[in-house]
Amino acid sequence: MQASRARLFKEYKEVQREKSADPDIQLVCDDLNIFKWTALIKGPTETPYEGGVFQLAFVIPEQYPLSPPQVRFLTKIFHPNVHFKTGEICLDILKNAWSPAWTLQSVCRAIIALMAHPEPDSPLNCDSGNLLRSGDVRGFRSMARMYTRLAAMPKKG
Repeated sequence: MQASRARLFKEYKEVQREKSADPDIQLVCDDLNIFKWTALIKGPTETPYEGGVFQLAFVIPEQYPLSPPQVRFLTKIFHPNVHFKTGEICLDILKNAWSPAWTLQSVCRAIIALMAHPEPDSPLNCDSGNLLRSGDVRGFRSMARMYTRLAAMPKKG
């Protein structure tokens, strides 16, 4: 557990130092628990998620970085690889393709890439996956955009 703490403190310092380096990702460590983090990620441009800000929750195992963090969306998102109710993410690097070379920051980058390039053949959200698999890209984009507006965009006063 000491190694995982050391690694997380190193990543924490890196995040503090690089705050302005990646404007699409804002990683925050829980003040009381280094094994709990949250992230705010911006929806990628030229996708139905553009303009949205999505919150992720990280729970880091004591075996980190040898084991991947558990990451889920707290913000509702219509995406084939994200479970609509739980926010669970189907992404190989969070399962069997994990490597200790990944950092929390690079995991956020991979999730943003997944948002821009959904994998409809391994859906956690079947409705979303079926729209894409049947070729109804317009229907998918319309639903994804609607949920982005409802859940991920700042409310206008």
